[in-house]
Amino acid sequence: MQDWTGEIEAARERIAAHVRRTPVMQAVLGGHDVALKFEHVQHTGSFKPRGAFNTLLSREVPEAGVVAASGGNHGAAVAYAAAQLGHRAKVFVPEMAGPAKIALIERAGADLVVVPGAYANALEAAEAHEAETGAMQVHAYDSVQTVAGQGTVMAEWGAQGLEADTVLIAVGGGGLIAGALGWLAGRRKVVAVEPRLSCALHAALQQGAPVDVEVSGVAANALGARRIGEICLELAQAQNIESLLVEDDRITAARTLLWRELRQAVEPAGATAMAALLSGAYRPEKGERVAVLLCGANAAGFDGLM
Repeated sequence: MQDWTGEIEAARERIAAHVRRTPVMQAVLGGHDVALKFEHVQHTGSFKPRGAFNTLLSREVPEAGVVAASGGNHGAAVAYAAAQLGHRAKVFVPEMAGPAKIALIERAGADLVVVPGAYANALEAAEAHEAETGAMQVHAYDSVQTVAGQGTVMAEWGAQGLEADTVLIAVGGGGLIAGALGWLAGRRKVVAVEPRLSCALHAALQQGAPVDVEVSGVAANALGARRIGEICLELAQAQNIESLLVEDDRITAARTLLWRELRQAVEPAGATAMAALLSGAYRPEKGERVAVLLCGANAAGFDGLM
């Protein structure tokens, strides 16, 4: 059995000098008193640098550098971490990544390749590059180093005084929630929230194994994994977590509210967990203390939120 506490504690020490300690807030939104963590203000606008730095600092990087497939946020994080540590990086993203995330990866200095299709197509291209060149693959969500790095979010939040009974977390490929589950080990309730149009974990929990799903919708360029990671599914099944789906219009509404009430400009994926609370998909019990992780802020613009 994996010692997730040890892996995450080691990751936290390993990456401390390279990532931000992101702020937290207590706020009333939509009638709910909720604890928030602003991981969307992390380097490159998402939690992803935690896993990227932990991977690069845990392993020997070859002369060929590193390669990653990404819907956008992971690629930006790998590009940033590689540049900070002096490594070459090649990043494959699908066309659906969108202009904001593509520009972010380019600014970080990676050799960027835009691939037709979805994340799965970018992953195939990245794996082919790995096989051809010997570059080191930095997986977006389904490796011990990535999951342990993402788990430092919850370890840090706990050290900041989190008192919630329940934590709502958006899920794409599952690295972030897997890290949370690994760290918490059942000490708090964790609820998985996915868009109805991109729901790899929900489908896998229903089927009892990873299955391919169709991916679309407003959050697909961040939560658009076609198949859930095996690490995530194993932890989710072991802890029997609750899995919820939210509609795109509810995600958009949550994103708008976060901007209007808190002036926090998150991308649709960053608002997905909050959408479960605001829409009533998750209904806390009387006295239940709820926390929501805001995980990303990379979108093309916010004119529609003003």
